[in-house]
Amino acid sequence: MPSARTSRTRARLAVLPRALAALAGTAGRRRPARQPSRILIAHHLLLGDTLMLTPLLAKLRERFPQAGVVMTVSPPIAPLYEGRPYGVRAAAYDPRDAASLAALFAEPGYDLAIVPGDNRYSWLAAALGARWIVAFGGDRPAYKSWPIDELRPYPATPQAWGDMMAGLVDGPAPAQYRVSDWPDPPSRPSQAPEGRYAVLHVGASTVLKQWEPEKWRALVAALGERGLGVAWSGGPGEDRVVGEIDPDGSHPSYAGRLDLAQMWRLLKEASLLVCPDTGIAHMGRIVGVPTVTLFGPGSALLCGAGEFWRGAPYRAVTVEDFSCRDQRVLFKRDIPWVRRCARGAGECDRPRCMAAITLEQVLDRCDQLLGPLAGETP
Repeated sequence: MPSARTSRTRARLAVLPRALAALAGTAGRRRPARQPSRILIAHHLLLGDTLMLTPLLAKLRERFPQAGVVMTVSPPIAPLYEGRPYGVRAAAYDPRDAASLAALFAEPGYDLAIVPGDNRYSWLAAALGARWIVAFGGDRPAYKSWPIDELRPYPATPQAWGDMMAGLVDGPAPAQYRVSDWPDPPSRPSQAPEGRYAVLHVGASTVLKQWEPEKWRALVAALGERGLGVAWSGGPGEDRVVGEIDPDGSHPSYAGRLDLAQMWRLLKEASLLVCPDTGIAHMGRIVGVPTVTLFGPGSALLCGAGEFWRGAPYRAVTVEDFSCRDQRVLFKRDIPWVRRCARGAGECDRPRCMAAITLEQVLDRCDQLLGPLAGETP
């Protein structure tokens, strides 16, 4: 069986000649279509970043209501788009999977392609016959951007990443998000907790985003006083994190047991979601569950509600201007106003930024969202 690196290399070798041939065949004749009939969004982002593209989907639908819009999506994420939010069709794509690439090659070409995040996927867009490619400039190394027709600068003023992605399309900002804009994806049956409950999603992409176990335990007790049961949640392999917090298994745990469509259903029926800055936080905003997100290394501005989700039942908890949240790089672009931290565990011995978030801060945001229900008992 070929290694992941070998598979990825083979896929790139399949993309490159097609891209070069397409670019050579349209040299000197590439122009933006005034009313594109087929639009591609080309990327291979993780869950949170993919969901933060929703303002872009909304804007494309408003600007080009008759266009067919296709977005490449990692296969585990694709089922969330089964109901075609904003009329967008998700095409499952894994750069290491030749079959997913072959399915994309079988598609007709595109009048417009948008490349959010990593500009290397401009080569995929070119190989798929995109006649005009738009992305943000500044990516490194420069060859990743060679197929791009229109490079736009990142905004000079602070804003949420999702709102920035909508800026890749001309025109006014899209209408604010409504839960009805995104149909619930079909899911396999799973047993939800009984009664009113909060989902506490304790896993994250790095240990540096994890909150201390004793604070989670104190939060469980406080939510119990407010009449809420608790359901633990985490991704694959994160049942270990739940076990450190709740070694006796006092509350049901769904860590590593649900696919994303089942997770959607768990959140849909919940009264509250509390989690670190991770993909599930963005799913919470889309589902419409009241969501409290804990930001340590990440930026509550970049990854928060922004304008598009400003009406969502959502609260961020962070310590502003934390001293080591000082990196200004986003997708390999240097952006002066960005403040975030992407250091790994080898560079940071413990997440002081997460430790600085207090139980009182989190409970305050929970109470704001729970409103008059906060003081009720079962």
